[in-house]
Amino acid sequence: MLKEAAFTTSTLHMSDAGPLLDQIKLFASQHDIKPVDARIDPVWKAIPGYNGLSVDIDASYDRMKKKKEFNESMIVYKQTKPKVSLEDLPPSPIYKGNPNKPMVTFLINVAWGNEFLPQMLETLREHKIHTTFFLDGSWVKKNQDLAKVIYEEGHEIGNHAYTHPDMKSLTNKRIQEEIHKTNEIIQSTLDVTPKWFAPPSGSYRMDVVEIASTMDMYTILWSVDTVDWRKPDPDEMAKRVVNNIHPGAMVLMHPTSSTAKGLEQMIQGIRAKGYSIGTVSQMMSEKRLVKANQIGETDK
Repeated sequence: MLKEAAFTTSTLHMSDAGPLLDQIKLFASQHDIKPVDARIDPVWKAIPGYNGLSVDIDASYDRMKKKKEFNESMIVYKQTKPKVSLEDLPPSPIYKGNPNKPMVTFLINVAWGNEFLPQMLETLREHKIHTTFFLDGSWVKKNQDLAKVIYEEGHEIGNHAYTHPDMKSLTNKRIQEEIHKTNEIIQSTLDVTPKWFAPPSGSYRMDVVEIASTMDMYTILWSVDTVDWRKPDPDEMAKRVVNNIHPGAMVLMHPTSSTAKGLEQMIQGIRAKGYSIGTVSQMMSEKRLVKANQIGETDK
């Protein structure tokens, strides 16, 4: 068995392929990260899966064979998929992403607050962030140009029902109508069919989740709340959000004065903790976040 000290970068000079290949294999056995299956959590409901990471032995050897010396910086990794994915689970709401994924997403629910959207969009643009806007159908009908601006900025579009109702109290027929009608106006306005549904005020019963599922949509809730509709002090709100952030966090917000003023501080605080910020689709993806030098050709 080779000792760990043998892995010092660029110190081994091999005269043939055997020892180098053996060393790569040994390194691979010590650096394999298993994939995580999607699951139903008793508290957090549906949790998406997360890819594992393993060494691509052949590709790593191809990189090193010319010099015939082991170099950890030339190791090539490949992602390995879990056995159970989100789509394999029964219909269930989603409150957060996989806790192994160092990512955060913003859920921006829009049914009002037009005057605060330009500042929020500008802040997101300046920080090169794309996230998910859940649009109320009646709002889209009245504000088609603004909806187009949001979409053209590169943000993902979700469904937030049509009349901002209490979904939990609706008949099944009305639930279907609210979701379907919103999809129709978003499709006709933006040529997009939403995959994600955010019930207004987070109100739902399992009928809502199951009906959304029959329409090929997942029901999205949140794990961190700005409570920005209460008009909190922007600085205090941002600090509270950052203090409560976690891997896979989904942060609920709206176009309000508090969020428009506190958004940059939230972004900076979240990134300072080492998290990336992306869309709901990126959060739900099993794709692993890896360093640039760890990406194999098949993962690019």
